[in-house]
This record gives sequence, C-alpha cells and structure tokens, in this order.
Amino acid sequence: MKMAKKRERRTIIRDILKEINKAKSIKPTRLLYSSNLSPQMFKEYISELLDKNLISEEKEKTHKFFLLTKKGKDFLEKYAELEAMIKNFGL
Repeated sequence: MKMAKKRERRTIIRDILKEINKAKSIKPTRLLYSSNLSPQMFKEYISELLDKNLISEEKEKTHKFFLLTKKGKDFLEKYAELEAMIKNFGL
C-alpha cells in the first residue's frame, strides 16, 4: 500500500481558502470534510486563519459559516501568481 504524501502547511492553507472562496460561505463541518484534516488540526488552522484575518466567521441563528476576507482573497491571488512563476521556471 502506498503512503499518502504529507501536504505542506501552505498548501493546506491554500486549499482551505480556495474551498471557502469557491463556496462563498461554508459551514465548518463541510469545510472540515473537504480539508481532509483531523478535527484537531482543522481547529488549529481555522484559529490561525481567523487570527490573521484571512477568513471571518458569521453566525446566522444556530448556524456558523466561514467567509473569505479581502485579505484572504489577496492571499489566494498572490499565491496563484507565485505558483505560476514557479511553474514557468520549470521548478
């Protein structure tokens, strides 16, 4: 059986932000499943993203949602530019 390759921290952050951006607003459980992280690791990443103002949390009655902030959208844009540059250099 082949072992799964460990994802880099910044790749996990990018994936979480992309998932939120794609959904516009997303419930924590759905984001947890799509992030493919343990609940503990998920909480750590979400806490960091909230602290760094890359995402925001919105509550609507009994439901909680995560949204991408302007700073989070800017991060995704810059990250995509960096990935394109690295690809152009063949790295």
